[in-house]
Amino acid sequence: MIPREEWLSIIETYSARIWPTQVVFYLAVILLCGWLLLRPSRIQSEFTKLYLSAAFLWNGIAFYLVFGRDIAGGSYGNYFFASIFIIISLLFAVDLVRQKMQFSLPPTGCRRYATLSFMLLVLCYPLFGIAFGHPLSRLIIPGAFPCPTTALGLLLLATALPQVDKIIYVLLLFCAIPFTPFVQILKYGVYEDTILFAIGIYSLVLLLKSWKAESKPCETDG
Repeated sequence: MIPREEWLSIIETYSARIWPTQVVFYLAVILLCGWLLLRPSRIQSEFTKLYLSAAFLWNGIAFYLVFGRDIAGGSYGNYFFASIFIIISLLFAVDLVRQKMQFSLPPTGCRRYATLSFMLLVLCYPLFGIAFGHPLSRLIIPGAFPCPTTALGLLLLATALPQVDKIIYVLLLFCAIPFTPFVQILKYGVYEDTILFAIGIYSLVLLLKSWKAESKPCETDG
């Protein structure tokens, strides 16, 4: 892994070179989340999948392969994560045709409040960065950066359970849980990525519960 200052320099350079793309991604995700909150529908889900497909493709190419290609140091980690993000992008695009997934807020209960709370936290990623004293050039913006984009994708997929693409779900969990607490948070001091880790754990629990519920009829039949 590269030193913290080199990592931060890559983030600053990336932010400067893509300006104002991060603003476009951020405004779009605010509108989509507001749309989901006020009037969830199939067309809202389709626009959301289109956004997620574009965002993951952008991160896979622009971040990992172009402007942030040195993020993994001398290893080939950037190609590995670029491949994951591009695959996720393609799978979201495929679901635009298959129309398997539809995003909707849980109608009542703890899951609804948890979803709304996590959604607000994802949208507040840059605000937490400001609170932690990061300059504007180091703010992590949903859609334009891998971590908050992963958090958003996982949270939305959790609202579509059990009708989700399990491949996307597992790939996002892989990006969210194993490395986040030890790399982004502890090594690089990106404390706002605690949001990503928390959503990863929450989404994993929901997926396991969904799998358990799906297996019950089979157990009964047996």
